[in-house]
Amino acid sequence: MFQNASDLAGMAEALSRSTDYRVLRRLVPRPVSQTITGLDCRTGILLDIETTGLDHARDEIIEVGMVKFDYTADGRIVGVRDTFSAFNEPSAPISPEVTALTGITDDMVAGHRFDDAAVTAFVEGAVIVIAHNSGFDRKFVERYWPIFEHKAWGCSMSEIDWRKHGFAGSQLGYLLNGAGYFHQAHRAVDDCHALLEILDFVLPSTGAPALAFLLDTARKKTVRVWAEQSPFELKDSLKRRGYRWSDGTDGCPKSWYIDVCETGLEDELAFLKAEIYLRDVEPRLQTLTAFTRFSSRI
Repeated sequence: MFQNASDLAGMAEALSRSTDYRVLRRLVPRPVSQTITGLDCRTGILLDIETTGLDHARDEIIEVGMVKFDYTADGRIVGVRDTFSAFNEPSAPISPEVTALTGITDDMVAGHRFDDAAVTAFVEGAVIVIAHNSGFDRKFVERYWPIFEHKAWGCSMSEIDWRKHGFAGSQLGYLLNGAGYFHQAHRAVDDCHALLEILDFVLPSTGAPALAFLLDTARKKTVRVWAEQSPFELKDSLKRRGYRWSDGTDGCPKSWYIDVCETGLEDELAFLKAEIYLRDVEPRLQTLTAFTRFSSRI
């Protein structure tokens, strides 16, 4: 039997009030709106890219999507200012593996080139750029557009402990479902719209939007601790501790490393002394901020 939109909405509302059901609503992107006057707003950029591979020094971006949004000092999203979406034809054919992963074919990108001036103009007034894997996205876009080097960055995947806040994981699809939505993503900009709703979701543990938590985390300094020349046989201990491996590219040490908050530095040095080096140690330290974090140039 046919149900009109109001009937379906009423049924969904009734189900959502029951503890026996969860309702997922199809994500409808927010329309572009005028800036609200009288509010102290800042402007952010949500960014997503698709590439021909994982090597930011050699592989190419084939699609970029961005959503420009306004938010208040306490992390409330108040509107979408603009969107941006563009393809780019790479120098070699797209591999079948990348097409299977992204849905992007050679025909879709044929003849397309990024308008560098348009990308720069779109990003220029933003105070922060947020991606769902900034450690990947930032390195690529800095190579294409220098304006990204001078922006503060946040990572919605790594700078919020989603499991601690009741989510099944940090993948975008899990988070969107946890926020009560589903979407059928086709373009990079669709994932940006999805991320907007995830960041606007009020975390039950804090009573504030996820964006507020992310901004607070991004503003804090962290320290990168390099465990150089650590014994090979203790690599599993480092991995369990959360250390990651750097292969020495981009001028970085070929070493295990971890990022910790400033208050956690003393504990980290004590761990290295007691369990890794078995002696006093003064490891290489790098202080990171939102302006340097995730960049290949640190």
